[in-house]
Amino acid sequence: MLTLHTKLGADDDRAPFAQLVLPYDQREKCRLRAVLSNGDDVAVFTVRGTVLRDGERMTGPDGQVVRIVAAREPTYLVRCEDAHTLLRCAFHLGNRHTQAQVGDGFLRIRKDVVLKEMLEGLQAMVTEESAPFEPEAGAYGGGHGHHDGHGQHLLAPVPLRQKIHRPGDVPGAA
Repeated sequence: MLTLHTKLGADDDRAPFAQLVLPYDQREKCRLRAVLSNGDDVAVFTVRGTVLRDGERMTGPDGQVVRIVAAREPTYLVRCEDAHTLLRCAFHLGNRHTQAQVGDGFLRIRKDVVLKEMLEGLQAMVTEESAPFEPEAGAYGGGHGHHDGHGQHLLAPVPLRQKIHRPGDVPGAA
């Protein structure tokens, strides 16, 4: 069985020999057994908290490259007449800790009838669709941006009072 454990950087131009098509809930697992587009079994091992994003490529000990593809899944596309209403919808989804994909003039969420009714009550136009789901990583995890000093790439800086102290941290070093 093929094993994948390393994400490749943009500078690595090796072509993939197969695709791994997964819905979002499978792309956020750190241990996974799946089937590639060519029918081969694969085991995926990532660091806890890693999300495999559409288009990323991975490899393992044998050097074979696999491209990650976000599978189409049941979602709702949320659009509004104006930016203020869309912002209100995003606020209420966030207030319910709902994962959301943010696009230019739209939100996308997993299919959920209760959330659909709430959004329609806020005057949103909610359309059922089958689409790849790529939600925001969250303010303090994943994505690109600031470094936390431990090789992590945080989307936003972690306030000092919320900084997590790891066993290897040197006391007094910031």
